[in-house]
Amino acid sequence: MNTQQVQKLYSDFILPTYTQVPVCLVKGKGSRVWDIHNKEYLDFFPGWAVSGIGHCHPQVVNALKDQARKILHISNNFLNLKQAQLAQTLIKASFPGRVFFCNSGAEATESAVKFARKFGHEGGRYEIITMKCSFHGRTLAAITATGQDKVQKGFDPLPLGFRYAEFNDLGSVKSLVTEKTIAIFLEPIQGEGGVHVATQEFMKGLRRLCDENGLLLMLDEVQTGMGRTGKMFAFQYYGVEPDVMTLAKSLGGGTPIGALVVNRKVKPEVFTPGTHASTYGGNPLVCAAALAVFRAIRKEKLLHQAVVLGDYLAKKLNELKIEFPAIREIRGMGLMRGVEFDCPAGEIADRARENGLLINCTQEKILRIMPALTVTKKQIDTGCMILKKVIGEILTVRKS
Repeated sequence: MNTQQVQKLYSDFILPTYTQVPVCLVKGKGSRVWDIHNKEYLDFFPGWAVSGIGHCHPQVVNALKDQARKILHISNNFLNLKQAQLAQTLIKASFPGRVFFCNSGAEATESAVKFARKFGHEGGRYEIITMKCSFHGRTLAAITATGQDKVQKGFDPLPLGFRYAEFNDLGSVKSLVTEKTIAIFLEPIQGEGGVHVATQEFMKGLRRLCDENGLLLMLDEVQTGMGRTGKMFAFQYYGVEPDVMTLAKSLGGGTPIGALVVNRKVKPEVFTPGTHASTYGGNPLVCAAALAVFRAIRKEKLLHQAVVLGDYLAKKLNELKIEFPAIREIRGMGLMRGVEFDCPAGEIADRARENGLLINCTQEKILRIMPALTVTKKQIDTGCMILKKVIGEILTVRKS
């Protein structure tokens, strides 16, 4: 089969909810992937940042094989050894709390919204303050929590109860707090919004604001979690502890899993039997994979690697900024970097793909670069060489 034949199957049988690129990927290993014609690519946005420790990491593959021979799925009405072990591992790595497992980041957002609503129900508090340019998923509550009109367009009427503040502007958040407010929900680093990093002052100010007003501080660590920033979770850079945290993407090493982590400081009776559920959430297969991700990060010292190679990636990208004035800013943390241009950058991402480098363009002018924690210095060099070549070619044509 070839790419055109696969495209025909998509055209005939799959709803067009994605902007498809003409590449059919069939194999991956680490930071490399191959298409159906055996063309090799360097993947610096692996699986939309899902394969955070690289494609088909041996620890994950072996864990899946082992678990698949035993049992794939059981009802959450029964005790699940792998789920219990994963919850314990998550809590040891984050903060004292309890976990609810689901299947995706959007479901984790839904869980957080429901938890906040239930938490504030008796007092008539239900409003959640989120940030402009945020992104929290594609379900109705998640797109309403997302502070971007383009994501919400066409889905009216949206659920009530969300207000939008300016990111990194504590005064903006304070101005939205009312007697109906129950939570503040944000990403420590806005990913889809353009790789904007929360400042220390902002995050600590939010923690104080929540404490003073009896609000929940809820952090979306779907992209920043599992070592992406050089800490297991980005909140650990700020010296604050969230009341609620959402996870997904890299947690499963390529398998579909999401999680809601609730701090033990919050009253435990908010969610009781029958108030929330997920049929597939935390089944033995995905929990075995997630446990393998934790083992790999620990054994291979990938948190340290994210810091060292994140600094190296930033250095190489800043060299490009010096060479190309069209690059306005390099920002981010660890192996989560954004390159903002003063012109549209979609063509750069497309041409990079044609030259064997997979990256993402968001907000029209920002390249999002998030290689796996297992990426090598040589691969970063290669990726940046491809970027240099492509940027140079495109900018030369635009000037002529």
